[in-house]
Amino acid sequence: MLFKQQALLRQKLLVLGSLAIGSVLYLVARVGTLDRLQPICHIEHRLVRGPEQIHLRSLQFKRGLLLELRRGNGTKEQLGLQRLVQQLPQAIIIGVRKGGTRALLEMLNLHPAVVKASQEIHFFDNDKNYARGIEWYRSKMPFSFPHQITIEKSPAYFITEEVPERIFKMNSSIKLLIIVREPTTRAVSDYTQVLEGKERKNKTYHKFEKLAIDSSTCEVNTKYKAVRTSIYTKHLERWLKFFPVEQFHIVDGDRLITDPLSELTLVEQFLNLPPRISHFNLYFNATRGFYCLRFNIVFSKCLAGSKGRTHPEVDPSVLTKLQRFFHPFNQKFYQITGRTFTWP
Repeated sequence: MLFKQQALLRQKLLVLGSLAIGSVLYLVARVGTLDRLQPICHIEHRLVRGPEQIHLRSLQFKRGLLLELRRGNGTKEQLGLQRLVQQLPQAIIIGVRKGGTRALLEMLNLHPAVVKASQEIHFFDNDKNYARGIEWYRSKMPFSFPHQITIEKSPAYFITEEVPERIFKMNSSIKLLIIVREPTTRAVSDYTQVLEGKERKNKTYHKFEKLAIDSSTCEVNTKYKAVRTSIYTKHLERWLKFFPVEQFHIVDGDRLITDPLSELTLVEQFLNLPPRISHFNLYFNATRGFYCLRFNIVFSKCLAGSKGRTHPEVDPSVLTKLQRFFHPFNQKFYQITGRTFTWP
Protein backbone atom coordinates (compact mmCIF):
# COMPACT_ATOMS: atom_id res chain seq x y z
CA MET A 1 0.00 0.00 0.00
CA LEU A 2 2.78 2.37 0.97
CA PHE A 3 4.66 1.45 -2.17
CA LYS A 4 1.68 2.33 -4.35
CA GLN A 5 1.27 5.73 -2.62
CA GLN A 6 4.96 6.54 -3.13
CA ALA A 7 4.73 5.58 -6.82
CA LEU A 8 1.65 7.76 -7.28
CA LEU A 9 3.39 10.69 -5.57
CA ARG A 10 6.46 10.33 -7.82
CA GLN A 11 4.17 10.32 -10.90
CA LYS A 12 2.46 13.53 -9.78
CA LEU A 13 5.82 15.20 -9.14
CA LEU A 14 7.01 14.23 -12.61
CA VAL A 15 3.86 15.72 -14.15
CA LEU A 16 4.21 18.92 -12.14
CA GLY A 17 7.89 19.14 -13.08
CA SER A 18 7.08 18.74 -16.73
CA LEU A 19 4.48 21.47 -16.52
CA ALA A 20 6.90 23.81 -14.76
CA ILE A 21 9.63 23.17 -17.32
CA GLY A 22 7.09 23.72 -20.14
CA SER A 23 6.02 27.04 -18.65
CA VAL A 24 9.61 28.20 -18.33
CA LEU A 25 10.36 27.22 -21.92
CA TYR A 26 7.20 29.06 -23.10
CA LEU A 27 8.21 32.20 -21.23
CA VAL A 28 11.72 32.06 -22.65
CA ALA A 29 10.32 31.66 -26.15
CA ARG A 30 7.84 34.50 -25.53
CA VAL A 31 10.55 36.83 -24.31
CA GLY A 32 12.68 35.95 -27.32
CA THR A 33 9.76 36.78 -29.61
CA LEU A 34 9.17 40.07 -27.86
CA ASP A 35 12.83 40.92 -28.22
CA ARG A 36 12.59 40.32 -31.93
CA LEU A 37 9.42 42.44 -32.18
CA GLN A 38 10.80 45.43 -30.28
CA PRO A 39 10.79 48.58 -32.49
CA ILE A 40 14.10 50.19 -33.28
CA CYS A 41 12.98 53.44 -31.66
CA HIS A 42 10.42 54.19 -28.99
CA ILE A 43 6.82 54.49 -30.18
CA GLU A 44 6.38 57.96 -28.75
CA HIS A 45 9.37 59.14 -30.80
CA ARG A 46 7.79 57.86 -34.00
CA LEU A 47 4.57 59.72 -33.28
CA VAL A 48 6.18 63.11 -32.85
CA ARG A 49 4.97 65.63 -35.44
CA GLY A 50 5.86 69.22 -36.12
CA PRO A 51 3.39 71.95 -35.08
CA GLU A 52 2.35 72.57 -38.68
CA GLN A 53 1.36 68.92 -39.14
CA ILE A 54 -0.72 68.94 -35.98
CA HIS A 55 -2.47 72.10 -37.12
CA LEU A 56 -3.13 70.61 -40.53
CA ARG A 57 -4.64 67.44 -39.06
CA SER A 58 -6.75 69.59 -36.75
CA LEU A 59 -7.89 71.65 -39.70
CA GLN A 60 -8.81 68.55 -41.69
CA PHE A 61 -10.76 67.18 -38.70
CA LYS A 62 -12.50 70.52 -38.31
CA ARG A 63 -13.59 70.51 -41.96
CA GLY A 64 -14.99 67.02 -41.60
CA LEU A 65 -16.82 67.99 -38.42
CA LEU A 66 -18.32 71.04 -40.08
CA LEU A 67 -19.49 68.91 -42.99
CA GLU A 68 -21.18 66.52 -40.58
CA LEU A 69 -22.83 69.47 -38.81
CA ARG A 70 -24.22 70.71 -42.12
CA ARG A 71 -25.51 67.22 -42.88
CA GLY A 72 -27.20 67.11 -39.50
CA ASN A 73 -24.91 64.38 -38.18
CA GLY A 74 -22.79 66.61 -35.98
CA THR A 75 -23.75 68.71 -32.96
CA LYS A 76 -22.82 72.13 -31.68
CA GLU A 77 -21.57 70.40 -28.54
CA GLN A 78 -18.99 68.61 -30.69
CA LEU A 79 -17.90 71.93 -32.12
CA GLY A 80 -17.64 73.35 -28.62
CA LEU A 81 -15.46 70.46 -27.47
CA GLN A 82 -13.12 71.12 -30.37
CA ARG A 83 -13.03 74.87 -29.57
CA LEU A 84 -14.32 75.72 -33.05
CA VAL A 85 -15.71 79.20 -33.54
CA GLN A 86 -16.92 81.44 -36.35
CA GLN A 87 -14.61 84.42 -36.38
CA LEU A 88 -14.94 87.70 -38.23
CA PRO A 89 -12.21 87.94 -40.87
CA GLN A 90 -8.83 89.27 -39.79
CA ALA A 91 -7.92 89.86 -43.44
CA ILE A 92 -9.98 90.53 -46.58
CA ILE A 93 -9.07 90.27 -50.24
CA ILE A 94 -10.89 93.40 -51.43
CA GLY A 95 -10.01 93.17 -55.13
CA VAL A 96 -9.38 93.54 -57.92
CA ARG A 97 -11.93 91.75 -60.11
CA LYS A 98 -10.12 89.56 -62.69
CA GLY A 99 -6.87 90.21 -60.87
CA GLY A 100 -6.62 86.68 -59.46
CA THR A 101 -8.63 86.96 -56.24
CA ARG A 102 -9.91 83.35 -56.34
CA ALA A 103 -6.44 81.95 -57.06
CA LEU A 104 -4.96 83.98 -54.20
CA LEU A 105 -7.63 82.83 -51.74
CA GLU A 106 -7.27 79.16 -52.67
CA MET A 107 -3.48 79.32 -52.47
CA LEU A 108 -3.53 81.01 -49.06
CA ASN A 109 -5.83 78.24 -47.88
CA LEU A 110 -2.84 75.89 -48.25
CA HIS A 111 -1.52 77.43 -45.02
CA PRO A 112 -2.68 75.45 -41.94
CA ALA A 113 -3.33 78.68 -40.04
CA VAL A 114 -5.65 80.12 -42.71
CA VAL A 115 -9.34 79.32 -43.10
CA LYS A 116 -11.28 80.74 -46.05
CA ALA A 117 -14.89 81.67 -46.66
CA SER A 118 -15.85 79.53 -49.65
CA GLN A 119 -18.23 81.99 -51.29
CA GLU A 120 -18.13 85.73 -51.95
CA ILE A 121 -20.33 87.09 -49.18
CA HIS A 122 -20.87 90.64 -50.49
CA PHE A 123 -21.67 91.96 -47.04
CA PHE A 124 -20.14 95.42 -47.27
CA ASP A 125 -21.07 96.24 -50.87
CA ASN A 126 -24.68 95.01 -50.72
CA ASP A 127 -27.08 97.24 -48.78
CA LYS A 128 -29.55 94.42 -48.17
CA ASN A 129 -26.85 92.13 -46.74
CA TYR A 130 -25.29 94.95 -44.73
CA ALA A 131 -28.65 95.72 -43.13
CA ARG A 132 -28.74 92.16 -41.77
CA GLY A 133 -26.01 93.08 -39.31
CA ILE A 134 -22.57 91.91 -38.27
CA GLU A 135 -23.79 88.67 -36.69
CA TRP A 136 -25.30 87.63 -40.01
CA TYR A 137 -21.88 88.28 -41.55
CA ARG A 138 -20.20 86.20 -38.84
CA SER A 139 -22.64 83.35 -39.51
CA LYS A 140 -21.32 83.17 -43.08
CA MET A 141 -17.77 82.59 -41.88
CA PRO A 142 -16.23 79.11 -41.70
CA PHE A 143 -15.61 77.39 -38.38
CA SER A 144 -12.03 77.70 -37.23
CA PHE A 145 -9.74 77.31 -34.26
CA PRO A 146 -8.92 80.48 -32.28
CA HIS A 147 -5.31 80.52 -33.52
CA GLN A 148 -6.36 80.50 -37.19
CA ILE A 149 -6.96 83.49 -39.46
CA THR A 150 -10.25 83.76 -41.34
CA ILE A 151 -10.08 85.35 -44.81
CA GLU A 152 -12.86 86.23 -47.22
CA LYS A 153 -12.77 87.78 -50.68
CA SER A 154 -15.27 89.96 -52.52
CA PRO A 155 -13.65 91.88 -55.41
CA ALA A 156 -16.52 94.38 -55.62
CA TYR A 157 -15.38 95.82 -52.28
CA PHE A 158 -12.47 97.64 -53.92
CA ILE A 159 -14.60 99.79 -56.23
CA THR A 160 -17.71 100.33 -54.04
CA GLU A 161 -17.72 103.74 -52.35
CA GLU A 162 -19.41 102.75 -49.07
CA VAL A 163 -17.19 99.77 -48.33
CA PRO A 164 -14.05 101.35 -46.79
CA GLU A 165 -16.00 103.10 -44.04
CA ARG A 166 -18.13 100.02 -43.35
CA ILE A 167 -15.09 97.77 -42.97
CA PHE A 168 -13.38 100.40 -40.81
CA LYS A 169 -16.36 100.38 -38.43
CA MET A 170 -16.04 96.60 -38.10
CA ASN A 171 -12.28 96.50 -37.59
CA SER A 172 -10.02 99.51 -38.01
CA SER A 173 -6.85 97.36 -37.82
CA ILE A 174 -7.88 94.73 -40.39
CA LYS A 175 -5.36 93.70 -43.05
CA LEU A 176 -6.35 94.30 -46.66
CA LEU A 177 -5.09 92.43 -49.70
CA ILE A 178 -5.30 93.84 -53.23
CA ILE A 179 -4.22 91.70 -56.17
CA VAL A 180 -3.67 93.58 -59.43
CA ARG A 181 -2.70 92.79 -63.01
CA GLU A 182 -1.57 95.00 -65.88
CA PRO A 183 -4.62 97.31 -66.23
CA THR A 184 -5.29 96.83 -69.95
CA THR A 185 -5.00 93.04 -69.73
CA ARG A 186 -7.30 93.08 -66.69
CA ALA A 187 -9.90 95.16 -68.58
CA VAL A 188 -9.89 92.71 -71.51
CA SER A 189 -10.20 89.79 -69.10
CA ASP A 190 -13.15 91.52 -67.43
CA TYR A 191 -14.81 91.95 -70.83
CA THR A 192 -14.13 88.31 -71.72
CA GLN A 193 -15.93 87.02 -68.65
CA VAL A 194 -19.01 89.13 -69.38
CA LEU A 195 -18.91 88.11 -73.05
CA GLU A 196 -18.87 84.43 -72.13
CA GLY A 197 -21.90 84.92 -69.90
CA LYS A 198 -23.78 86.64 -72.71
CA GLU A 199 -22.93 83.91 -75.20
CA ARG A 200 -24.08 81.25 -72.77
CA LYS A 201 -27.48 82.91 -72.74
CA ASN A 202 -27.46 83.34 -76.55
CA LYS A 203 -27.27 87.11 -76.20
CA THR A 204 -25.26 89.49 -78.37
CA TYR A 205 -22.63 91.83 -76.97
CA HIS A 206 -20.63 94.76 -78.31
CA LYS A 207 -17.01 94.34 -79.26
CA PHE A 208 -14.47 95.44 -76.67
CA GLU A 209 -13.24 98.29 -78.88
CA LYS A 210 -16.72 99.84 -79.04
CA LEU A 211 -17.14 99.72 -75.27
CA ALA A 212 -13.65 100.90 -74.32
CA ILE A 213 -13.47 103.84 -76.74
CA ASP A 214 -16.04 106.64 -76.85
CA SER A 215 -17.07 106.84 -80.51
CA SER A 216 -18.02 110.52 -80.23
CA THR A 217 -14.63 111.67 -78.88
CA CYS A 218 -12.36 108.77 -79.87
CA GLU A 219 -11.02 108.86 -76.31
CA VAL A 220 -11.00 106.18 -73.64
CA ASN A 221 -14.49 105.65 -72.24
CA THR A 222 -14.09 106.00 -68.46
CA LYS A 223 -17.80 105.26 -68.00
CA TYR A 224 -17.16 101.68 -69.09
CA LYS A 225 -16.85 99.68 -65.85
CA ALA A 226 -14.01 97.44 -67.08
CA VAL A 227 -11.92 100.55 -67.79
CA ARG A 228 -12.91 102.34 -64.60
CA THR A 229 -12.00 99.35 -62.41
CA SER A 230 -8.45 99.36 -63.82
CA ILE A 231 -7.78 102.90 -62.58
CA TYR A 232 -6.41 101.45 -59.36
CA THR A 233 -5.15 104.65 -57.79
CA LYS A 234 -8.58 106.32 -57.90
CA HIS A 235 -10.12 103.56 -55.83
CA LEU A 236 -7.15 103.19 -53.49
CA GLU A 237 -7.25 106.88 -52.60
CA ARG A 238 -10.77 106.40 -51.25
CA TRP A 239 -9.55 103.55 -49.01
CA LEU A 240 -6.64 105.63 -47.73
CA LYS A 241 -9.10 108.06 -46.13
CA PHE A 242 -9.80 105.32 -43.57
CA PHE A 243 -6.77 103.02 -43.49
CA PRO A 244 -3.01 103.72 -43.49
CA VAL A 245 -1.04 102.34 -46.41
CA GLU A 246 0.72 99.90 -44.04
CA GLN A 247 -2.52 97.92 -43.71
CA PHE A 248 -2.54 97.14 -47.43
CA HIS A 249 -0.52 94.53 -49.25
CA ILE A 250 -0.35 94.61 -53.04
CA VAL A 251 -0.10 91.22 -54.74
CA ASP A 252 1.24 90.94 -58.29
CA GLY A 253 -1.45 88.92 -60.06
CA ASP A 254 0.69 88.35 -63.14
CA ARG A 255 3.53 86.98 -61.03
CA LEU A 256 1.13 84.81 -59.03
CA ILE A 257 0.49 82.95 -62.29
CA THR A 258 4.15 82.39 -63.21
CA ASP A 259 5.87 82.29 -59.80
CA PRO A 260 3.21 81.84 -57.10
CA LEU A 261 5.46 80.85 -54.21
CA SER A 262 7.39 84.14 -54.16
CA GLU A 263 4.13 86.10 -53.93
CA LEU A 264 2.66 83.80 -51.28
CA THR A 265 5.78 84.16 -49.15
CA LEU A 266 5.30 87.94 -49.14
CA VAL A 267 1.66 87.52 -48.10
CA GLU A 268 2.67 85.15 -45.26
CA GLN A 269 5.03 87.85 -43.99
CA PHE A 270 2.37 90.55 -44.25
CA LEU A 271 -0.11 88.43 -42.27
CA ASN A 272 2.58 87.56 -39.67
CA LEU A 273 2.22 83.87 -40.45
CA PRO A 274 5.07 81.36 -40.10
CA PRO A 275 6.27 80.16 -43.52
CA ARG A 276 4.39 76.96 -44.29
CA ILE A 277 3.56 77.06 -48.01
CA SER A 278 6.36 75.44 -50.01
CA HIS A 279 7.20 74.07 -53.47
CA PHE A 280 5.56 70.83 -52.36
CA ASN A 281 2.16 72.57 -52.29
CA LEU A 282 2.34 73.92 -55.86
CA TYR A 283 2.86 72.02 -59.09
CA PHE A 284 2.59 73.20 -62.67
CA ASN A 285 -0.10 71.57 -64.79
CA ALA A 286 1.16 71.78 -68.36
CA THR A 287 -2.24 70.88 -69.79
CA ARG A 288 -4.02 73.75 -68.06
CA GLY A 289 -1.07 76.11 -68.14
CA PHE A 290 -1.49 76.99 -64.46
CA TYR A 291 -0.13 75.95 -61.10
CA CYS A 292 -2.35 73.56 -59.15
CA LEU A 293 -2.51 73.04 -55.39
CA ARG A 294 -1.34 70.06 -53.35
CA PHE A 295 -2.63 69.98 -49.78
CA ASN A 296 -1.05 66.63 -48.88
CA ILE A 297 0.04 63.38 -50.54
CA VAL A 298 -3.60 62.44 -51.12
CA PHE A 299 -5.53 65.62 -51.88
CA SER A 300 -4.80 68.13 -54.64
CA LYS A 301 -6.94 70.46 -56.75
CA CYS A 302 -6.78 72.83 -59.71
CA LEU A 303 -8.78 76.01 -60.17
CA ALA A 304 -12.03 75.90 -62.12
CA GLY A 305 -11.86 75.50 -65.87
CA SER A 306 -13.29 79.01 -66.29
CA LYS A 307 -9.98 80.44 -65.11
CA GLY A 308 -7.58 81.43 -67.85
CA ARG A 309 -10.14 82.09 -70.58
CA THR A 310 -8.79 82.83 -74.04
CA HIS A 311 -9.13 86.56 -74.75
CA PRO A 312 -10.67 87.76 -78.00
CA GLU A 313 -8.46 89.61 -80.45
CA VAL A 314 -8.45 93.35 -79.83
CA ASP A 315 -7.33 96.11 -82.21
CA PRO A 316 -3.67 96.84 -81.25
CA SER A 317 -4.24 100.58 -81.61
CA VAL A 318 -6.99 100.38 -78.96
CA LEU A 319 -4.68 98.45 -76.60
CA THR A 320 -1.98 101.08 -77.09
CA LYS A 321 -4.44 103.90 -76.40
CA LEU A 322 -5.53 102.20 -73.19
CA GLN A 323 -1.97 101.62 -72.04
CA ARG A 324 -1.14 105.30 -72.57
CA PHE A 325 -4.30 106.29 -70.71
CA PHE A 326 -3.48 104.10 -67.70
CA HIS A 327 0.21 105.07 -67.55
CA PRO A 328 -0.02 108.19 -65.32
CA PHE A 329 -2.44 106.45 -62.97
CA ASN A 330 -0.03 103.52 -62.75
CA GLN A 331 2.86 105.81 -61.83
CA LYS A 332 0.85 107.30 -59.00
CA PHE A 333 -0.15 103.82 -57.85
CA TYR A 334 3.55 102.86 -57.65
CA GLN A 335 4.31 105.95 -55.56
CA ILE A 336 1.48 105.33 -53.09
CA THR A 337 2.03 101.61 -52.58
CA GLY A 338 5.82 101.47 -52.87
CA ARG A 339 5.55 98.57 -55.31
CA THR A 340 6.64 99.00 -58.93
CA PHE A 341 5.47 96.93 -61.89
CA THR A 342 6.78 96.63 -65.44
CA TRP A 343 3.53 97.82 -66.98
CA PRO A 344 3.64 99.89 -70.19
